[in-house]
Amino acid sequence: MKLANLLMERRIKLGLRATTKDEAVRELLDLLKAEGVDFQYDAVLTSVREREQIENTSYGHGFAFPHARTDAVAELFILVGISRHGIKETEDSEPVHVVCLLLTPSHIAKLYLQTLSGMARLARTEGILDRIKKIQLASDFIKLVSDAGVSIDKELTVREVMRYKVATVTPDDTLKDVANAMFRYRLSALAVVDHNNKLLGVINDRDLIKAALPDYKSLISNLNYSIDVEPFEELLKQEDKIKVSQLYREDFETTTPDTRIVEVAAMMIFKDTKRVFVIEDDNLVGVLLRKDIVNMIIRG
Repeated sequence: MKLANLLMERRIKLGLRATTKDEAVRELLDLLKAEGVDFQYDAVLTSVREREQIENTSYGHGFAFPHARTDAVAELFILVGISRHGIKETEDSEPVHVVCLLLTPSHIAKLYLQTLSGMARLARTEGILDRIKKIQLASDFIKLVSDAGVSIDKELTVREVMRYKVATVTPDDTLKDVANAMFRYRLSALAVVDHNNKLLGVINDRDLIKAALPDYKSLISNLNYSIDVEPFEELLKQEDKIKVSQLYREDFETTTPDTRIVEVAAMMIFKDTKRVFVIEDDNLVGVLLRKDIVNMIIRG
């Protein structure tokens, strides 16, 4: 099914007056009120605001996807607002020009997530924002989405949940590079790739600690085990010399973007793994985290 088939002209507003995302949400909810749709306005607005507090739904590329799963609505609603002037959230953020508000009852998960994913694919389409800002009619937006060829898959796949931006290091990077990247991106593991973005392995925080405590088994079995030097201090002295090639592991799990999410989730439970790297044509294209399955599918 095409994403464009889910859109309705009367639920698309050109020329949003809003100066904040919250104002944009209210403008879009007013479209439903004007249409005579029976829904709980205040409850929906509260749900959208609560979801926004959990995580900012601005996607980048000039798009924002405020959304909520709430029983204050009885069916799936997609409302789109286009701001000519752009909504500036912070001094450092890119102005938001397209606000896609997605509302769905709590029991609908699959179509909800796939629709969000479809909107995200639309946002990543090269040059799409410039074309959207030039449209004059709501029907033009639907045609633009149709021409982009964005479809909603019948089954939930990895591409709907995976993260497209993957923090990586190369075998030639140092232990310090790894630690800095983990701190910067708040991650516990990094993919190790070659210069062609081919996945070679993974390095995590446990590997860094093991580098400082190569005799950790002796420490566990004998608490009186004598240590001549402070291991972490010695590690810090070598952080610019120890290479990723000396530490990374080749035991990692992979999948493809088109694999069904239930298959990967089952494998992650069976093998008790927190992350699966997504490969396409031998290149690393994303990563699926166990917590994202919880956050995006169960929590919404």
